[in-house]
Formats: sequence, structure tokens, C-alpha cells
Amino acid sequence: MRKWLSGILILIASVLFTLPALAEEPVYTGFFSNKALDGYDTVSYFSHSRAMKGKSKFKLEYMGADWYFSSKGNMDKFRANPSKYAPQYGGYCAWAIAEKNDFASGDPEQWTIVDGKLYINYNRDIQNKWLKDVPGFIAQGNKNWPMLFKKNNLNNE
Repeated sequence: MRKWLSGILILIASVLFTLPALAEEPVYTGFFSNKALDGYDTVSYFSHSRAMKGKSKFKLEYMGADWYFSSKGNMDKFRANPSKYAPQYGGYCAWAIAEKNDFASGDPEQWTIVDGKLYINYNRDIQNKWLKDVPGFIAQGNKNWPMLFKKNNLNNE
């Protein structure tokens, strides 16, 4: 049993350390899935002003993640212009990117749209902090994000 477990751990480690560097910006998908926004429909924030779960029959791949939609129409809108609908900072917590200069998971139920762009936060408490200075956090997040992305790529090479 021990040899088997050791073999599995070595195999997992070798796969992890031989993965190619990210060619695209990272998208938060959680540890155990490849679902962007935890399977929520990113277009629904814009079209319905609310977070809606996507359906598995309306799924497509973008930036290395699986994106789910509540309707074919929303999936088609995303396919036509993904950068319009994809959350800023890959769906990571916008406040953490700005304030902590670090990655933190995003909760798709904690969101805001500012100037036509979607921002996700870690939880309600963090979103309340975010709401105290949205323009300042966006300005700082926009400064931090390229270096975090570059740092993440360097760590994966």
C-alpha cells in the first residue's frame, strides 16, 4: 500500500512540475473543478442583473476554463465577445488583487459591475470593504494584476 501511494504521489508531482507555463491570464476555477465562476453564467450579471447558475448543456471552454451559461443565447453572446463578459482579474477576488496584491478565490454571489466590467469578491464582508473605495481599488487592481499574472507565469515555468 505504501509503495502504491508513493508511486501515485510521485506521478502527481511529476505531472504538476512539467505543466507548461500559462499562456493566458489565470481564471479562478477552484481546486476541484474547471468551472469558471463556479458554474455561474457570467452573461446573466449583465443581462439579468443577478447571479444565475449555468447549465451543463450550455458550456464552452475559454482561457483554459469551462464557462457555463443559463441559455444558448447567453452562451452565444459570450462566444461573440468573451472579454465583454468575463470577470476582471480572472474572477479572483478584486479586493484581494488590489489591497493585498495577491490571489484569493471569488464568490460569484458577491459581484459588482462598474463601467461595464464585472468584479467578483471573496465574500460579503470583503465586498463591503470593496464598496468603500471602488474606483481606488480598481485603479490599484489594474496596477497589480499584470505583475501578479507575470509572477504566476514565472512560478509555473
